[in-house]
Amino acid sequence: MKLVVLGLSLSSSWGNGHATTYRALLGAFAARGHDVLFLEREAPWYAEHRDLADPGFCRLEYYPDLAGLECWQDEIAAADAVIVGSYVPEGVSVGRFVQAHAGGLVAFYDIDTPVTLAKLVRQDFDYISPGIIPGYDLYLSFTGGPTLARIEREFGSPAARALFCSADADTYRPIDVPKRWDLSYLGTYSPDRQPALERLLIAPARHAPDLRFVVAGPQYPADIDWPDNVERIDHCPPADHAAFYSASRFTLNVTRADMIAAGWSPSVRLFEAAACGTPILSDAWAGLDELFEPGREIIIAETAEDVLQALGQDSAALGSAARARVLARHTAAHRAAELETYLA
Repeated sequence: MKLVVLGLSLSSSWGNGHATTYRALLGAFAARGHDVLFLEREAPWYAEHRDLADPGFCRLEYYPDLAGLECWQDEIAAADAVIVGSYVPEGVSVGRFVQAHAGGLVAFYDIDTPVTLAKLVRQDFDYISPGIIPGYDLYLSFTGGPTLARIEREFGSPAARALFCSADADTYRPIDVPKRWDLSYLGTYSPDRQPALERLLIAPARHAPDLRFVVAGPQYPADIDWPDNVERIDHCPPADHAAFYSASRFTLNVTRADMIAAGWSPSVRLFEAAACGTPILSDAWAGLDELFEPGREIIIAETAEDVLQALGQDSAALGSAARARVLARHTAAHRAAELETYLA
Protein backbone atom coordinates (compact mmCIF):
# COMPACT_ATOMS: atom_id res chain seq x y z
CA MET A 1 0.00 0.00 0.00
CA LYS A 2 0.95 3.65 -0.33
CA LEU A 3 1.33 5.33 3.05
CA VAL A 4 1.92 9.02 3.77
CA VAL A 5 3.04 9.99 7.29
CA LEU A 6 3.13 13.54 8.64
CA GLY A 7 5.16 13.29 11.84
CA LEU A 8 7.14 15.46 14.23
CA SER A 9 10.53 14.35 12.89
CA LEU A 10 12.18 11.46 11.11
CA SER A 11 15.43 13.27 10.33
CA SER A 12 16.46 14.28 13.85
CA SER A 13 16.35 12.46 17.19
CA TRP A 14 17.46 15.58 19.05
CA GLY A 15 15.17 16.21 22.04
CA ASN A 16 12.49 13.72 21.01
CA GLY A 17 11.74 10.00 21.01
CA HIS A 18 9.55 10.20 17.92
CA ALA A 19 12.35 9.84 15.38
CA THR A 20 13.59 6.43 16.51
CA THR A 21 10.00 5.22 16.87
CA TYR A 22 9.16 6.24 13.30
CA ARG A 23 12.43 4.88 11.93
CA ALA A 24 11.89 1.45 13.43
CA LEU A 25 8.20 1.23 12.53
CA LEU A 26 8.38 2.60 9.00
CA GLY A 27 11.56 0.73 8.14
CA ALA A 28 9.87 -2.54 9.05
CA PHE A 29 6.65 -1.47 7.31
CA ALA A 30 8.54 -0.74 4.09
CA ALA A 31 10.29 -4.10 4.39
CA ARG A 32 6.84 -5.70 4.09
CA GLY A 33 6.62 -4.26 0.56
CA HIS A 34 4.85 -0.96 1.19
CA ASP A 35 5.67 2.51 -0.19
CA VAL A 36 6.16 5.24 2.44
CA LEU A 37 6.41 9.02 2.15
CA PHE A 38 7.28 10.95 5.32
CA LEU A 39 6.50 14.68 5.38
CA GLU A 40 8.36 16.66 8.04
CA ARG A 41 7.77 20.28 8.99
CA GLU A 42 10.99 22.26 8.64
CA ALA A 43 12.31 23.36 12.06
CA PRO A 44 15.69 25.01 12.69
CA TRP A 45 16.41 23.01 15.88
CA TYR A 46 15.98 19.73 13.99
CA ALA A 47 17.81 20.99 10.89
CA GLU A 48 20.84 21.71 13.10
CA HIS A 49 20.84 18.21 14.59
CA ARG A 50 19.85 15.89 11.74
CA ASP A 51 21.23 12.38 12.15
CA LEU A 52 19.34 10.66 9.30
CA ALA A 53 19.72 12.52 6.01
CA ASP A 54 18.56 9.65 3.79
CA PRO A 55 16.34 7.00 5.43
CA GLY A 56 16.65 4.57 2.53
CA PHE A 57 13.42 2.79 3.50
CA CYS A 58 11.17 5.73 2.56
CA ARG A 59 11.05 9.13 0.91
CA LEU A 60 11.69 11.97 3.33
CA GLU A 61 10.46 15.39 2.27
CA TYR A 62 10.09 18.72 4.05
CA TYR A 63 7.43 21.41 3.97
CA PRO A 64 8.00 24.95 5.28
CA ASP A 65 4.55 25.77 6.64
CA LEU A 66 0.88 24.87 6.40
CA ALA A 67 0.55 26.46 2.96
CA GLY A 68 3.47 24.31 1.81
CA LEU A 69 1.40 21.18 2.34
CA GLU A 70 -0.61 22.06 -0.76
CA CYS A 71 2.34 20.83 -2.83
CA TRP A 72 1.68 17.35 -1.41
CA GLN A 73 -2.09 17.38 -1.85
CA ASP A 74 -2.01 14.93 -4.77
CA GLU A 75 0.19 12.46 -2.84
CA ILE A 76 -2.17 12.65 0.13
CA ALA A 77 -5.19 12.13 -2.11
CA ALA A 78 -3.64 9.12 -3.85
CA ALA A 79 -2.43 7.34 -0.69
CA ASP A 80 -4.15 4.25 0.64
CA ALA A 81 -3.62 5.63 4.14
CA VAL A 82 -2.39 8.87 5.69
CA ILE A 83 -1.14 9.09 9.28
CA VAL A 84 -0.76 12.36 11.20
CA GLY A 85 1.41 12.14 14.32
CA SER A 86 1.24 13.83 17.69
CA TYR A 87 3.14 17.08 18.31
CA VAL A 88 3.10 17.98 14.61
CA PRO A 89 3.23 21.81 14.43
CA GLU A 90 -0.23 23.25 13.73
CA GLY A 91 -1.45 19.68 13.98
CA VAL A 92 -5.13 20.58 14.15
CA SER A 93 -4.93 22.44 10.85
CA VAL A 94 -2.76 19.69 9.35
CA GLY A 95 -5.38 17.16 10.45
CA ARG A 96 -8.19 19.14 8.84
CA PHE A 97 -6.19 19.41 5.61
CA VAL A 98 -5.54 15.67 5.53
CA GLN A 99 -9.14 14.79 6.35
CA ALA A 100 -10.35 17.10 3.58
CA HIS A 101 -8.04 15.79 0.86
CA ALA A 102 -7.17 12.16 1.68
CA GLY A 103 -8.67 9.60 -0.66
CA GLY A 104 -8.01 6.66 1.66
CA LEU A 105 -8.00 5.93 5.35
CA VAL A 106 -6.83 8.65 7.76
CA ALA A 107 -5.26 7.88 11.14
CA PHE A 108 -3.79 9.75 14.07
CA TYR A 109 -0.67 8.23 15.68
CA ASP A 110 -0.36 9.43 19.25
CA ILE A 111 3.12 8.75 20.63
CA ASP A 112 2.20 10.87 23.68
CA THR A 113 -1.33 9.70 24.52
CA PRO A 114 -1.53 10.52 28.27
CA VAL A 115 0.00 13.95 27.65
CA THR A 116 -2.42 14.49 24.76
CA LEU A 117 -5.48 13.61 26.84
CA ALA A 118 -4.33 15.88 29.67
CA LYS A 119 -3.93 18.70 27.14
CA LEU A 120 -7.43 18.06 25.77
CA VAL A 121 -8.88 18.32 29.28
CA ARG A 122 -7.11 21.68 29.67
CA GLN A 123 -8.48 22.74 26.25
CA ASP A 124 -4.94 22.94 24.91
CA PHE A 125 -5.45 22.06 21.24
CA ASP A 126 -2.10 22.75 19.59
CA TYR A 127 -1.89 19.46 17.63
CA ILE A 128 -5.21 17.65 18.21
CA SER A 129 -8.69 18.77 19.19
CA PRO A 130 -11.96 17.02 20.12
CA GLY A 131 -13.45 18.33 16.89
CA ILE A 132 -11.13 16.41 14.57
CA ILE A 133 -10.75 13.12 16.47
CA PRO A 134 -14.00 11.63 15.06
CA GLY A 135 -12.70 12.49 11.57
CA TYR A 136 -9.78 10.09 11.97
CA ASP A 137 -10.83 6.57 10.97
CA LEU A 138 -8.23 5.16 13.36
CA TYR A 139 -6.58 6.44 16.55
CA LEU A 140 -3.26 4.63 17.02
CA SER A 141 -2.22 5.02 20.64
CA PHE A 142 1.13 4.79 22.41
CA THR A 143 -0.98 3.81 25.44
CA GLY A 144 -3.05 0.65 25.78
CA GLY A 145 -5.31 -0.57 28.55
CA PRO A 146 -8.45 1.34 29.62
CA THR A 147 -7.32 4.50 27.81
CA LEU A 148 -8.41 3.04 24.46
CA ALA A 149 -12.04 2.78 25.57
CA ARG A 150 -11.84 6.32 26.94
CA ILE A 151 -10.67 7.69 23.59
CA GLU A 152 -13.66 6.10 21.88
CA ARG A 153 -16.18 6.95 24.62
CA GLU A 154 -15.20 10.53 25.50
CA PHE A 155 -13.70 11.78 22.26
CA GLY A 156 -15.67 9.91 19.61
CA SER A 157 -12.90 7.95 17.92
CA PRO A 158 -14.39 5.29 15.63
CA ALA A 159 -11.53 2.91 16.49
CA ALA A 160 -8.75 3.37 19.07
CA ARG A 161 -6.01 0.73 18.93
CA ALA A 162 -2.75 0.28 20.84
CA LEU A 163 0.43 0.64 18.80
CA PHE A 164 3.25 0.57 21.31
CA CYS A 165 6.75 1.70 20.49
CA SER A 166 9.29 -0.98 19.62
CA ALA A 167 12.95 -1.69 19.00
CA ASP A 168 14.72 -2.24 15.70
CA ALA A 169 16.38 -5.56 16.45
CA ASP A 170 19.09 -4.96 13.82
CA THR A 171 20.14 -1.68 15.42
CA TYR A 172 19.49 -2.38 19.11
CA ARG A 173 21.52 -5.42 20.08
CA PRO A 174 24.29 -6.25 22.57
CA ILE A 175 27.64 -4.68 21.67
CA ASP A 176 30.93 -6.01 23.02
CA VAL A 177 32.25 -2.92 24.80
CA PRO A 178 33.72 -2.41 28.29
CA LYS A 179 31.30 -1.49 31.06
CA ARG A 180 31.73 2.24 31.77
CA TRP A 181 28.79 2.87 34.08
CA ASP A 182 26.94 1.06 36.83
CA LEU A 183 23.70 2.88 36.04
CA SER A 184 22.75 4.99 33.03
CA TYR A 185 19.79 7.07 31.98
CA LEU A 186 19.01 8.20 28.44
CA GLY A 187 16.31 10.82 28.00
CA THR A 188 15.55 14.46 27.30
CA TYR A 189 14.94 16.65 30.37
CA SER A 190 11.34 16.77 31.53
CA PRO A 191 10.25 18.62 34.70
CA ASP A 192 7.85 15.88 35.76
CA ARG A 193 10.43 13.12 35.23
CA GLN A 194 13.14 14.96 37.15
CA PRO A 195 11.94 14.07 40.69
CA ALA A 196 12.15 10.37 39.82
CA LEU A 197 15.59 10.87 38.28
CA GLU A 198 16.69 12.65 41.44
CA ARG A 199 15.35 9.83 43.61
CA LEU A 200 16.50 6.86 41.53
CA LEU A 201 19.84 8.03 40.09
CA ILE A 202 21.17 11.21 41.67
CA ALA A 203 20.45 10.14 45.27
CA PRO A 204 22.02 6.69 44.78
CA ALA A 205 25.05 8.39 43.22
CA ARG A 206 25.48 10.52 46.34
CA HIS A 207 25.23 7.44 48.58
CA ALA A 208 27.67 5.40 46.48
CA PRO A 209 30.57 7.61 45.36
CA ASP A 210 32.51 4.51 44.28
CA LEU A 211 29.92 3.71 41.59
CA ARG A 212 29.70 5.35 38.16
CA PHE A 213 26.55 6.94 36.72
CA VAL A 214 25.66 8.79 33.51
CA VAL A 215 22.73 10.91 32.28
CA ALA A 216 22.54 11.44 28.51
CA GLY A 217 20.12 13.84 26.87
CA PRO A 218 19.60 17.54 26.09
CA GLN A 219 17.84 20.46 27.74
CA TYR A 220 18.83 19.82 31.37
CA PRO A 221 18.95 23.11 33.35
CA ALA A 222 22.38 24.44 34.20
CA ASP A 223 21.53 24.70 37.90
CA ILE A 224 21.17 20.94 38.52
CA ASP A 225 23.73 19.85 41.14
CA TRP A 226 25.23 16.72 39.59
CA PRO A 227 27.38 14.58 41.91
CA ASP A 228 30.99 14.11 40.80
CA ASN A 229 30.36 10.48 39.87
CA VAL A 230 27.51 11.36 37.45
CA GLU A 231 28.78 11.92 33.91
CA ARG A 232 26.73 14.16 31.61
CA ILE A 233 26.36 13.62 27.87
CA ASP A 234 24.36 16.35 26.14
CA HIS A 235 23.16 14.20 23.25
CA CYS A 236 23.58 10.54 22.40
CA PRO A 237 22.56 9.96 18.76
CA PRO A 238 20.71 6.75 17.85
CA ALA A 239 23.78 5.33 16.15
CA ASP A 240 25.45 5.28 19.59
CA HIS A 241 22.48 3.97 21.61
CA ALA A 242 23.40 0.28 21.45
CA ALA A 243 26.97 0.97 22.57
CA PHE A 244 25.67 3.30 25.31
CA TYR A 245 23.34 0.65 26.73
CA SER A 246 25.92 -2.10 26.31
CA ALA A 247 28.41 -0.05 28.35
CA SER A 248 25.89 0.12 31.21
CA ARG A 249 25.60 -2.55 33.90
CA PHE A 250 22.02 -1.32 34.44
CA THR A 251 19.93 1.41 32.85
CA LEU A 252 17.07 3.40 34.36
CA ASN A 253 13.57 3.95 32.99
CA VAL A 254 11.56 6.80 34.53
CA THR A 255 8.10 7.81 33.41
CA ARG A 256 6.23 11.09 33.07
CA ALA A 257 3.42 11.72 35.58
CA ASP A 258 0.62 11.65 32.99
CA MET A 259 1.88 8.31 31.69
CA ILE A 260 2.10 6.80 35.17
CA ALA A 261 -1.49 7.89 35.79
CA ALA A 262 -2.71 6.30 32.55
CA GLY A 263 -0.56 3.16 32.78
CA TRP A 264 0.19 0.89 29.82
CA SER A 265 2.54 3.55 28.37
CA PRO A 266 5.94 1.97 27.69
CA SER A 267 8.68 4.32 26.54
CA VAL A 268 10.56 3.43 23.39
CA ARG A 269 13.74 3.48 25.52
CA LEU A 270 12.35 0.55 27.53
CA PHE A 271 12.25 -1.73 24.47
CA GLU A 272 15.50 -0.40 23.03
CA ALA A 273 17.50 -0.96 26.21
CA ALA A 274 16.02 -4.44 26.68
CA ALA A 275 16.87 -5.35 23.07
CA CYS A 276 20.50 -4.54 23.90
CA GLY A 277 20.36 -7.02 26.78
CA THR A 278 20.86 -4.26 29.33
CA PRO A 279 19.17 -4.89 32.71
CA ILE A 280 16.50 -2.26 33.45
CA LEU A 281 15.46 -0.58 36.68
CA SER A 282 12.09 1.14 36.34
CA ASP A 283 9.57 3.10 38.34
CA ALA A 284 6.21 1.36 38.73
CA TRP A 285 3.04 1.84 36.68
CA ALA A 286 -0.03 -0.20 35.80
CA GLY A 287 0.52 -2.52 32.87
CA LEU A 288 4.30 -2.76 33.16
CA ASP A 289 4.02 -6.32 34.44
CA GLU A 290 2.16 -7.27 31.24
CA LEU A 291 5.20 -6.24 29.19
CA PHE A 292 8.06 -7.46 31.39
CA GLU A 293 7.99 -9.85 34.33
CA PRO A 294 9.17 -8.05 37.49
CA GLY A 295 12.11 -9.75 39.15
CA ARG A 296 12.92 -11.86 36.08
CA GLU A 297 12.94 -9.41 33.16
CA ILE A 298 12.92 -6.04 34.94
CA ILE A 299 13.45 -4.66 38.45
CA ILE A 300 10.94 -2.23 39.94
CA ALA A 301 12.63 0.46 42.05
CA GLU A 302 10.80 3.00 44.20
CA THR A 303 13.62 4.29 46.41
CA ALA A 304 17.35 4.98 46.30
CA GLU A 305 17.78 1.96 48.57
CA ASP A 306 16.03 -0.24 45.99
CA VAL A 307 18.45 1.00 43.33
CA LEU A 308 21.56 0.42 45.42
CA GLN A 309 20.39 -3.07 46.33
CA ALA A 310 19.79 -3.89 42.66
CA LEU A 311 23.19 -2.56 41.63
CA GLY A 312 24.76 -5.11 43.96
CA GLN A 313 23.17 -8.01 42.07
CA ASP A 314 24.44 -10.11 39.18
CA SER A 315 22.49 -8.74 36.21
CA ALA A 316 23.27 -11.07 33.30
CA ALA A 317 20.16 -13.28 33.54
CA LEU A 318 17.87 -10.26 33.88
CA GLY A 319 19.21 -8.62 30.72
CA SER A 320 19.03 -11.84 28.71
CA ALA A 321 15.43 -12.47 29.75
CA ALA A 322 14.37 -8.93 28.85
CA ARG A 323 16.03 -9.21 25.44
CA ALA A 324 14.25 -12.50 24.78
CA ARG A 325 10.89 -10.88 25.62
CA VAL A 326 11.51 -8.00 23.19
CA LEU A 327 12.62 -10.30 20.38
CA ALA A 328 9.49 -12.41 20.89
CA ARG A 329 6.92 -9.59 21.03
CA HIS A 330 8.21 -6.03 20.74
CA THR A 331 10.40 -5.62 17.67
CA ALA A 332 9.69 -3.18 14.86
CA ALA A 333 8.66 -6.15 12.71
CA HIS A 334 5.91 -7.00 15.22
CA ARG A 335 4.63 -3.40 15.21
CA ALA A 336 4.70 -3.15 11.41
CA ALA A 337 2.57 -6.27 11.17
CA GLU A 338 0.12 -4.81 13.71
CA LEU A 339 -0.05 -1.53 11.77
CA GLU A 340 -0.69 -3.39 8.53
CA THR A 341 -3.53 -5.33 10.18
CA TYR A 342 -5.11 -2.16 11.61
CA LEU A 343 -4.98 -0.34 8.27
CA ALA A 344 -6.33 -3.34 6.38
